[in-house]
Amino acid sequence: MGSHGIKDQVAIIGVGCTPFAEHWDRSLDDLIIDAAQATYQSAGVAQDQIDAFWFGTAQSAASGLALGGPLKIHGKPISRVENYCATGSEAMRQAAYAVASGAYDVVMALGAEKVKDGGYQGLNGFPIPTDGTQRTLTAAGMFSLILPAYAEKYSVSVDDLRYAVAKIAEKNHFNGARNPLAQFRREVSAEQICEMAAVAGRLSVFDCAGVADGAAAVIMCRVEDAHRYCDNPLYIKALSFVAGTGAGSLDPDYDYTTLTECRWAAEDAYTQAGVTDPRNEIAVAEVHDCFTPTEMVLMEDLGFSDPGQAWQDVLDGAFALDGRLPVNSDGGLKSFGHPVGASGLRMLYEVWLQLRGQAPEDRRIADHGRTLGLTHNLGGYPGEMVSFVGIYGTELG
Repeated sequence: MGSHGIKDQVAIIGVGCTPFAEHWDRSLDDLIIDAAQATYQSAGVAQDQIDAFWFGTAQSAASGLALGGPLKIHGKPISRVENYCATGSEAMRQAAYAVASGAYDVVMALGAEKVKDGGYQGLNGFPIPTDGTQRTLTAAGMFSLILPAYAEKYSVSVDDLRYAVAKIAEKNHFNGARNPLAQFRREVSAEQICEMAAVAGRLSVFDCAGVADGAAAVIMCRVEDAHRYCDNPLYIKALSFVAGTGAGSLDPDYDYTTLTECRWAAEDAYTQAGVTDPRNEIAVAEVHDCFTPTEMVLMEDLGFSDPGQAWQDVLDGAFALDGRLPVNSDGGLKSFGHPVGASGLRMLYEVWLQLRGQAPEDRRIADHGRTLGLTHNLGGYPGEMVSFVGIYGTELG
């Protein structure tokens, strides 16, 4: 990989997040204002101290005006960013690199999405003409193909795999039930999920992330300035972004048991951060569980499980709140919800809470003496994907 990284050059000094929900009574402007105000309060800064803004949204707005209007931002640059479901992470990455370059002292990245009352069930891709050879399956259909491929490659019973991914949903709903900002706050058992009707392959609706409205934001500055604003900032250790070629769906030999772009992004991020043993160095991880099989294979692509072993690690509780590496302690996309432009920043909000010991006691991770957190955000489908991995720490060096 060609990235040199910006390790220990940029500090996170404030993060904020709205509830994710079907906000029938809240507009996009309302959500933006709520997230921004929460983040200003978190960082202890006023809006006029922000030098530049990055606004991430997939389909709720077409320019930075949608941020500048409700926040009444005058005479400042506002960059509108979109990169599939990794939009929020991409906005944050661009803002962080702007600080590292020396162009700005203090920046904000804010992601927001308002889709539930837009006349559609979820987000819809723009009808870009193609040659007709691309995939025609839904997102759920594409990710459901992971299970039979994994079962065949690693000689695991499809029924065992189906139960293992249901346990992922069970774990994330357990965590989300303890999160006042989550869209779905009710526990559900793996057995109940397995009994539900299938919507794609062996997946039920409870194997799929919910569509939600919401917003989240982060404020960053140079490391040497961080303690002017915050006594316990987080330091960016790595920000990696990878885009594939989109040719996987055309390849009859495509391997659905690994998301290559995610593995590449993880390898690059670990190199930037100097992480050599992620399963024992990362304290908490927020990953893109758009569908339960996605989280399962991500455990292997991120180096948290050995190839062919993630399903067993899930059953063993390795990624539960009291496990060796808690994953999606806030409920993940599955329970917290997935307003596309905000999801990557929502992940960072949870890492901020957990690493600084501010998460609610009933979903606080165990203290293993680790100081690093990880966020993983992807966009697209198996074979045509972009992927982000970020690593953050409480200590310099």
